[in-house]
Amino acid sequence: MSERPQPYRGRFAPSPTGPLHFGSLVAAVGSYLDARQQNGEWLVRMEDLDPPREVAGAGTLILKTLERFGFEWDGPVWFQSRRHERYIEVLETLQHNGLTYRCGCSRKQIAEQGRRMGLPYGVYPGTCRCAPASVQQKHAIRLLSEGQQVEFSDRLQGIIRQDVEREVGDFVLRRADGLFAYQLAVAVDDAEQRITDVVRGSDLLDSTPRQIALQRLLGYPTPDYLHLPVALNEQGQKLSKQTLAPALQDDDPLPALWQALHFLGQNPPAELLEGELESFWRWAISHWQATALPRKLGIPCSGVS
Repeated sequence: MSERPQPYRGRFAPSPTGPLHFGSLVAAVGSYLDARQQNGEWLVRMEDLDPPREVAGAGTLILKTLERFGFEWDGPVWFQSRRHERYIEVLETLQHNGLTYRCGCSRKQIAEQGRRMGLPYGVYPGTCRCAPASVQQKHAIRLLSEGQQVEFSDRLQGIIRQDVEREVGDFVLRRADGLFAYQLAVAVDDAEQRITDVVRGSDLLDSTPRQIALQRLLGYPTPDYLHLPVALNEQGQKLSKQTLAPALQDDDPLPALWQALHFLGQNPPAELLEGELESFWRWAISHWQATALPRKLGIPCSGVS
């Protein structure tokens, strides 16, 4: 293995839309072990960009749960809600370079025009590209995706290719309600936190090319990516707050941690269930093998609580 050009810096970035559940624990464990096994740093970032979807007190509860489960992060927690001025600066840079435009289209208009043009569902048809909305009109800000063809090698999922313009279209950087889009915030924050490795769920795999496109346009480095399989419920849905995934139980973390390690293909011994948190993490860090991860986008986890 070649020597890394810079020290490993990873991160876990939950959204405070509710308490942590098993699906989010899988992402936390995978990113934590990948960082610690390489003597790297592991940061926590709260992606609190969408106040209407947030649950009061969820951010504090998430951090307390991480502490109870034995996670130790480096440096202060970043909150995206406190970074709006920086996002405005970056957005203005893109606007100054002629890479954005105002869009006044509603979801219904986008769907109808896309249907008429025979585009896949969700692909923006470019309606406002040549005739932008007026400043006075309620509008979103979109990024020009013309010519953005992205290819990258995911450490687990292999080569990923996406023609952003054809498969996604010009995507939103700031919504019509004034809130910043995830794609912009995550690209800026990963760069400014000097993140070298992003380990997260495969539900975010499709959005990665958009982030790489932004990184290129802004002159940011591109991290290495590893997209873990996501945990599915009995209906084949991703465990999430929307699918009513049960919250983790802080009073007895070892069973859930053991299950997460097993889910990630690490073959943990049963004796870890009888020990202490410290011994669990020592074993997990020293035995972590990214090559043992199941190369799947999703895995059912019936009975996991």
